[in-house]
Amino acid sequence: MNKGMKKILAPVASLRLTVLLFALAMVLILVGTVAQKYEGNWAVVDQYFHSLWLWMPVGFADLRVPFVGGYSLCILMLVNLLAAHAVRFKLSWKRAGIIITHVGLIVLLAGELVTGLFAVEWNMTIDEGRSANYAQDIRVSELAIVDPSPQGHDDVLTVPGSMLARHTNGGTINEPQLPFDIQVLRWMPNSTLTGRGMADPMLKQNTPEVTEGFGTMALASSLPPATGVDGGQVDAPSAYLRFSRDGETLGIWMVSLHGIAFDDPRQPVTVGDKTYLIELRFRRDYKPYTLHLIDFKHDKFVGTQIPKNFSSEVRLVDPTHNEDRTVLIYMNHPLRYRGETFYQSGYSGDTRTILQVVRNPGWLMPYIACSLVSLGLSVHFGVMLRKFVSRTRR
Repeated sequence: MNKGMKKILAPVASLRLTVLLFALAMVLILVGTVAQKYEGNWAVVDQYFHSLWLWMPVGFADLRVPFVGGYSLCILMLVNLLAAHAVRFKLSWKRAGIIITHVGLIVLLAGELVTGLFAVEWNMTIDEGRSANYAQDIRVSELAIVDPSPQGHDDVLTVPGSMLARHTNGGTINEPQLPFDIQVLRWMPNSTLTGRGMADPMLKQNTPEVTEGFGTMALASSLPPATGVDGGQVDAPSAYLRFSRDGETLGIWMVSLHGIAFDDPRQPVTVGDKTYLIELRFRRDYKPYTLHLIDFKHDKFVGTQIPKNFSSEVRLVDPTHNEDRTVLIYMNHPLRYRGETFYQSGYSGDTRTILQVVRNPGWLMPYIACSLVSLGLSVHFGVMLRKFVSRTRR
């Protein structure tokens, strides 16, 4: 590399910049960790670590300052490392260990970017003796409008929860593919349900008058968003919606993720001579295969309620790949199939398993990175040891 290019790259390759980037990373990790006390884990990850920049809170005052996000720090560290190699390091066997180690660090940074951009995590809940062909994203909700009239299948339209949130306080969603217009009277990102007979009078007074569905029996009230210290709790949104068709009001419904407590969380909406079923649920990702839960085991330590072991014996059926086999999923022994990994992550009661479904195209990169770093350090140690032995003999 010529001297002019080295002069241009010198500030980018500076060791001071390296130290500064590490210091900024420490601040970001500290503030992001503290933020989990007030916000959900995934909200913190998206805001602090999967972002180019953010408005970071300062002290106890309602003051925020711009700060670099996790993506920016990864990119800057990667550029700093590559520039340092271009300016200061020379290709030689004596530096082979350092070069291999730095290649491992580059793969690690690239792996984090790939994971942050393309990895997805879902949950699949299955009751013993039943099957499931979809996974759910417990961070995102959707309003499902189901047409059960076709034989052999249901036609489903979904409205993202984010769209309902944008139209809250009276906004109307009137997309042409919807069978009716949706006016969002109230949207609650997290909520609880209370029976109408036990509800506070002020809550009754400030709640839209529901005319249809289970909202005639229960009231939804808003709760603060679940935070990272709430023991794995997730937000359960609710909404009050008015449906209409051609200017004619069909009624007011309350929809809620708490509806899963009812025998059938779907509520009928009649439009002319046709009936649709509506449900507020977690966003679903349907699979071309089915998992049937044969047996779920939940072992505990003797005399305690502390989990000792979870295991799910499932039957995997995929007609498109002529797949029909039985698999045992347990802790640290996941099922890998069609680019997805199924981990045993939890349970509900004694007969319901919760599987975490992860699709991460960069899942091998951390293993490769750690192997390269270990190899690089070993090579560097060997080179230094040989050099030391040679000097001692002299």
